[in-house]
Amino acid sequence: MSHTTTCALDPNHTHAEDLVEHADADEHDHAHGLVDRSILRSRAGIRAVSWSLAILTVTALAQAFIYSRTLSVALLADLIHNFGDALTAIPLGIAFYLRSARGERWAGVAVVLAIFISALVALGQTIERFIHPRSLSHLWLLAAAGVLGFIGNEIAAQVRLRAGRRLNSPALVADGNHARVDGFVSLGVLASAAVVALGLPIADPVIGLAITAIILQITWESWHTVRADS
Repeated sequence: MSHTTTCALDPNHTHAEDLVEHADADEHDHAHGLVDRSILRSRAGIRAVSWSLAILTVTALAQAFIYSRTLSVALLADLIHNFGDALTAIPLGIAFYLRSARGERWAGVAVVLAIFISALVALGQTIERFIHPRSLSHLWLLAAAGVLGFIGNEIAAQVRLRAGRRLNSPALVADGNHARVDGFVSLGVLASAAVVALGLPIADPVIGLAITAIILQITWESWHTVRADS
């Protein structure tokens, strides 16, 4: 109803009442806008972490099958880390579902913790292989596992980084950068297969140790990213 019509119907209607009505209407519309953007952000975040979870789970399962055939500790270190990386999608997905900025920050902490635990497990397995060395077999499968790890992590990194930058989510960006580095770490498995094929079986635990060191560096960098957002 226009201001003129309102005044005609109600002579006691004042300009002050008009201002209050307009303010209420603007506030109502603005609130709806915030809710809509929040829902859209939540859905986009959940979609991104769901895709990355699926991609990394398939990658890790394929690597697990290859590990059962090759028993490479370098592959085991990469495999453990990829499984842990896939699981980081769960706290991030919960945070986006709840549309909680604080939840995203805590999800970032969970991501860092998962990376750190995977590094410790990989370190333990690598040390065990130094103490009890084993011969490797199916080296062509081992090389394929490294390539699979690189491709899977790079795709997951693209999904997370694009969504993280679009949604302004430092936790998702940190997870994306982490996945991108993981892709290059997986190429260490390919290097392990190549060097072992040349007759240097000690290269497998040595490369496993190098992969573990890189994972620890990723942990430190991701922790700084998450802390900067808190």
